[in-house]
Parts: sequence; C-alpha cells; structure tokens
Amino acid sequence: MWIDSHCHLDAPEFDADRDAVLARARALGVTQIVLPAVAPGNFDTVRELAHRHGLFYALGIHPLYVMQADDDALAVLAQHLSQHAADPRLVAIGEIGLDFFVPGLDVALQEHVYREQLKLARQFDLPVILHVRRSADALLAGLNRLPVQGGIAHAFNGSRQQADRFVALGFKLGFGGALTFERALQIRRLAEELPETALVLETDAPDIPPQWLYRTAEQRAQGFSSRNEPAELPRIAQSLADARAWSLQQTARQTSLNVLAALPRMALA
Repeated sequence: MWIDSHCHLDAPEFDADRDAVLARARALGVTQIVLPAVAPGNFDTVRELAHRHGLFYALGIHPLYVMQADDDALAVLAQHLSQHAADPRLVAIGEIGLDFFVPGLDVALQEHVYREQLKLARQFDLPVILHVRRSADALLAGLNRLPVQGGIAHAFNGSRQQADRFVALGFKLGFGGALTFERALQIRRLAEELPETALVLETDAPDIPPQWLYRTAEQRAQGFSSRNEPAELPRIAQSLADARAWSLQQTARQTSLNVLAALPRMALA
C-alpha cells in the first residue's frame, strides 16, 4: 500500500480526467491520498472529493493565497472545522505555512494567518500540513510558541539541523518529485540519513513533477505536459528505496506507517 500524503486532486489540471487519474494510481497500489485545501473556495471541493472516492482531506489557507483571502477567511475556516470536526476523513489543518521565496507577498500577513491557524490546530486537536519554502526557521519559531500535535513538513528542502528540529516537534518530512533529480544533493542526503520514522512520500500533483516528467519553459510553450499525478508515487519511491538500500515493499510499509503516525485519524477510518 502506498499513501500519497500530499496531492491537489481538486486542481483544474485534473478536471478532464480525474477519475482516470485515480484509477491509474490505484492500479499501481496508491490506495490512499491526502487532499490539502489552499483557500476557503476549495474547502467543500476537497471534502466532497475525499468522501466520493474514499480519500482524506485537510482544510487550511495556503500562504500563497492569504493576500487573495478576504477578512473573513479565518472565520470561515473555523466554521468549517467546527461543522466537520467529527468527520473521520478530515485529518489535518493544511496546507498552511510561510513562503519567503515568491516575491511581493505580505510577510506580516502570512505570519498572522499562520499563527491563527496553529491556534485552530490546537483548538481542534489536529496535526498540520506545512508549506515550507525558505521559511523553516520562521515556521519552527511559530511552532515553539504555539505547539501542535505534529504533522507533515511538505516538500522539505531545508538543512539537516532544521529537519531534526521538525522531527523533534513530532513532524514527518515529505519527499516527492524533487528527490528524483540527480542535482538535488541535499534532499537526497536527507532522505538517506534521517531516521526511517521521519519520512513520508508525496507527489504534490499536479506540481513538482519528477525528473522524467520535467519540461523546460520552451517545451511547455510547445504543448508538452509536465503534469504530475499520484500514479507516479511508486516510481518516485524507488529513489527513496535506492537512497536507503530498501526494497520497495519495505519503503511502502515504512512510509505508510509514518503517514498514519503523522495523521492519526487515517488509521481509524
């Protein structure tokens, strides 16, 4: 059994063939997928998809969407969390976090929305799924002030010291398509050296395509697709298996156990 711990199956890139995408994933053993929301506008969509297809979801406001969200966005999130608090398919607050890579974002607003969502995670006793993009230290500072029950640091690409700090706070670290690139030396080193209980797999589909799907801007302009999808997870997992000298069976078992530890409601559904 494979678990894709981070996939945006609600994205418009999947509108034409979403059922086929799921069928391909399940044919390759990807039996569970976590669908993180990014803004109030897709809260209902991810929940409905999760229930329709037997998947899991998280609700949160992504840092890239905070400037588009209205003043009531946090209240809407709190209302949805309260309304669906008993839903066994609601497994986390996410995708939340900080993005210090994209220029022009309001850092103070991001940090405010991040802190308020940590408070909601504490209130509703849920783990969090974190967006970490050149922001690991700031995210860790927030977690030290407002501890939560843990969760997943998605698409982690920080230092070993930062990784260890997340793990000490009860987090698993997400590895996906970036792991498949030969030049991703830091990510590969982390995948090899971190404790086996710290690793989870993800695709972030339709984003972060693995090396074999990568297209240059020129190729994309010519119509070549670089869409990632959850069926790529077992092949991505081979890179982790190679780094750890694991069999694919061991890789599937360990990473699935790690997801269930990070998102405990999944183990109860």
